[in-house]
Amino acid sequence: MNRRHEAICDPVSLEIIRGAARAAQSEMEALLERTAMSAFIREKKDFYTAIFDASGAMAVGSDLPIFGDIVGPVLQHYPLETMQPGDLYWYNDCYGSRGAVSHSNDQVFLAPVFLDTIRVGFVMGWAHFSDIGGLRPGSLSPDATDHFQEGIIIPPVRLVRGGETNDDLLRAFWRNSRFPLQSQGDTRALMAAVRLGEARVAELAARFGADVLADAFAQLLARTESLVRAKLAAAFPVGTTRFADAIDGDGQGNGPFVLRLALTRTADDRFILDATETDDQAPGPVNLLMHPDVPGMALGLYFLQGEVGQVLNAGGPRAIDEVRLREGSLLWPRSPAPLGLRGLTMMRLLAALHGLVAVARGGEAPAAHSAYVLLALRGEHAGKRFLMSDGVAVGYGARPFADGVDAVYFVAQENYPVEFMELTYPVRLRHYGLHRDSGGAGRFRGGCGVVREYEVLCDLAQVAIRIDSVKNPPWGVAGGRNGGSGRILLNPGTPEERLLPPLSDGTVLRRGDVLRLETGGGGGWGHPFDRPAELVLEDVRGGAVSPEAAARDYGVAIAAGALDTAGTVALRAQRGAVKLFHRKDYVDAVA
Repeated sequence: MNRRHEAICDPVSLEIIRGAARAAQSEMEALLERTAMSAFIREKKDFYTAIFDASGAMAVGSDLPIFGDIVGPVLQHYPLETMQPGDLYWYNDCYGSRGAVSHSNDQVFLAPVFLDTIRVGFVMGWAHFSDIGGLRPGSLSPDATDHFQEGIIIPPVRLVRGGETNDDLLRAFWRNSRFPLQSQGDTRALMAAVRLGEARVAELAARFGADVLADAFAQLLARTESLVRAKLAAAFPVGTTRFADAIDGDGQGNGPFVLRLALTRTADDRFILDATETDDQAPGPVNLLMHPDVPGMALGLYFLQGEVGQVLNAGGPRAIDEVRLREGSLLWPRSPAPLGLRGLTMMRLLAALHGLVAVARGGEAPAAHSAYVLLALRGEHAGKRFLMSDGVAVGYGARPFADGVDAVYFVAQENYPVEFMELTYPVRLRHYGLHRDSGGAGRFRGGCGVVREYEVLCDLAQVAIRIDSVKNPPWGVAGGRNGGSGRILLNPGTPEERLLPPLSDGTVLRRGDVLRLETGGGGGWGHPFDRPAELVLEDVRGGAVSPEAAARDYGVAIAAGALDTAGTVALRAQRGAVKLFHRKDYVDAVA
């Protein structure tokens, strides 16, 4: 419930502190982006920063709802009273942090902040390191069968004490990477970003005082919790709301794996999220060690949309009174179950949480999105080893008030620019554009995925692929159709054309081979025949919808690039005969 106390930070100072904390975050991220060496950090923006209060509660975070209690794992080994100015802590241990970090490539660096001798907060920098050892270059492979095959594991350790850095520990870490110079550069960039954040929070404490800063953080946490709790009460009736969804498989012949969620609102307004009926853990690396804070962070992000002045922080998880997980399940696997491709399950979990809202609110929630696609091309060129890890955008689900967003790579990250890719790796990008007809039809259209065609320019390489939502495409809401599926073709349009498995590794490529990657789209919202015909015509002209799909899915006839009004009237007269997909059909089949 809400933590009430007498405020000593006035409203104006509170807004200044909130804005300054967000500015410090942005400055940390800008430094990291501009100084990191790996493309996954520098170009794809796969990093995150946050600011915590003196006890370790996240007070100011950005819009990435996949983290749990970041500070807690450090406190298990280093009590608060033993910390000193200048300390820096580090870990990537998924099981040791109870899912605060959920795959080993993600490195967490954490520093306490002091005003003189008073601890006033913590700052955190997190980033995805491209290779930390393990079974394959990139440390992420569908072939992994246990967590130790996914790279070196760093338990919570104190990296810096009294200004002295444990260089031996860093050398051991870098030695486990196939690209040690890149790893060194990323480490130093992340450390520098954390030190910058430490300085900025210390400046805030010096300006306003430790007590005022502490109260400001407490107020930010309390108002986020209060708002999220009120939004939950407005969305969910008393009783239990259920939703189920599934990922296709684990890349090792197992699946589908069903996620079953139940959110209960009690008569006294407690909220309980139960995931204990989710399927057992997978032999392959699609398991998600979901920290109990994650559902509250995800629902908090959803409910804070459009709320000016609010920040995503630990107040979101506090609005969920209890999260129930079952050990040995897909969402709480036993060690050493592999976790490297947990992104598939994470993205499906986020969609399923939206599904709970959609059920509770009679469809007033977004449709499902596809999971972002990963493609890893590995080999040697010009006497050097290379690793091109390309996270590729997909379409997001339509909303009750707008179309879904086209070509989104997760939340805030970006697609590789063509010029960068061709200058850095032995590939030529032959095609890059929207994946037409991948957005689910609806009154509001689902977002489209993308098409990328890569021509291999080295003598020999291997490719790993991660695509989900092929057998179980992203669902629509309120009569909207499914989003389209993704796939990858080798040498399309030639006698050698073949479809590659959507979760696979080790496919051999040679100079001149072409990979055509098509990513999935988001589900539609509302009946497609309710979409104004003029908007469908715009979709056709813009390359999002084909004329054939306009007629088939939307009942809109287009001839010679113009709207055929009479043909549209005739097609839409058949509305009663159109059978639309309903989420229950699939859930009943797999439950």
